[in-house]
Amino acid sequence: MAGTDFLHLDPSAAPPGGLTAWLCDAVRAAVQDGRLTAGDHLPPTRALAGELGVSRGVVVEAYRRLADEGLVLARRRTGTVVAALPTGARPLPAPPAARPAHVPRPALPVPAALLPPDVELDLSPGVPDLSAFPRAAWLRAEREVLAGAGSHDLGYGDPQGSAPLRREVVGWLARHRGVRADPDDVLVVAGVAQAIALVCQVLRARGARAMAVEDPGSRGAREEVAHWGLDPVPVAVDADGVDVAALAASGARAALLTPAHQFPTGVLLAPQRRRDLLAWAAGGGLVLEDDYDAEHRYDRPPVPALQPSAPDRVAHCGSTSKTLAPGMRLGWLVPPRHLLPDLVAARHASDLGSPALAQLVLARLLASGAYERHLRLVRGRQRARRDAVVAAAREHLPATRVEGVAAGLHVLLLLPEGVDDVDATDRARQEGVLVQPLSWHRVRPGPPGLVLGYAAQPPDRLREAVRRLARALPAAVSRGGGPAPAPAS
Repeated sequence: MAGTDFLHLDPSAAPPGGLTAWLCDAVRAAVQDGRLTAGDHLPPTRALAGELGVSRGVVVEAYRRLADEGLVLARRRTGTVVAALPTGARPLPAPPAARPAHVPRPALPVPAALLPPDVELDLSPGVPDLSAFPRAAWLRAEREVLAGAGSHDLGYGDPQGSAPLRREVVGWLARHRGVRADPDDVLVVAGVAQAIALVCQVLRARGARAMAVEDPGSRGAREEVAHWGLDPVPVAVDADGVDVAALAASGARAALLTPAHQFPTGVLLAPQRRRDLLAWAAGGGLVLEDDYDAEHRYDRPPVPALQPSAPDRVAHCGSTSKTLAPGMRLGWLVPPRHLLPDLVAARHASDLGSPALAQLVLARLLASGAYERHLRLVRGRQRARRDAVVAAAREHLPATRVEGVAAGLHVLLLLPEGVDDVDATDRARQEGVLVQPLSWHRVRPGPPGLVLGYAAQPPDRLREAVRRLARALPAAVSRGGGPAPAPAS
């Protein structure tokens, strides 16, 4: 289906013969409501036309009309940027309340799964292609930041995060995820793991004792919730996403969810489930929305975040761990405003805030459009790798079923009933292939499967890894003829 992350444009909404006017109206509205601000980059005409499935001439003409109106400027080398701020002042958020007492944080152990593997072919999920890190763009931005930074920029900064980065994050989230927020609403964090930790600390200090988690769902996230003193209550996930009726019956008043690309099944939260979840939240629940893999989309149209539908009941978080590198330890949390002062205080008590220089460099990458160009580059590469692992699985593992292929950095390989996925993982490791058993991410028993990350390996090594898996798995799996795999739920 045609569609783009940029402003969540969907050409099917355009009137017949009116694509150019429709695109102009969409950009104009985004400028007027603040999703696009002065200096923001519009996508290259060729790239946007390809994502929308329209001729490049439509986009070129739309940009020309917007330039004639004075809304955008076409610059050589840097592309088309927004030229004017929306008319009228945007309302400022209410000033934050006084900070509460600091929340102490014990040291976290390092899980064995995060240690460097000792295998030849590492298909661990959640790891991007680290060889694709934009070193030249990062160094260029770093030099520019250092050339213009004052001494105060390198001191102890605001524990909420640097103002330039929070401003750029707000613009990025507005354009690509539909999030509505002001820079003062954003807390810069050291990745999603810290966002979960801070929210758990604040909720526990306010009397919460439990947080619902997806089942199957990220084992690391479940352990993070438990570490900070909340009971992780498992709630079933099926082909439509999290079971909201089961969530309501669980008694938990907070839920950690991955609605845009559920981990590890890859399912998208269905529209009715989405409405049911928002209704549950409106009744006093809090959704911690982990925007997992939202930027990595190949075969389905973009879906807006939950946060704009219920900003007072949804805490939205994301990071650069899957887009740049997990070692960056940079992310963001956009919580309901009534939680923000406590979260900032907990962050300050934890580590005083994120590294100043890295924040300023990331802000420069976002402002220059280099971050978006990097994502466009790696998205095509990841699609080819996804295609390679899916084709290899169909050839060498005919008795399995591959799911979760429309987006993300991993696929779910469902095994026939009766296969022990933990044993299969051990056998794969003996063949030099590292994968994760689906049961590792379950609380309750369910169908077996393997979680295969593909982003960090080139296509030829992915094909070799699947061939080795075929050797490691029981003959019934590699030759076919066994019981059909059951759904992952």
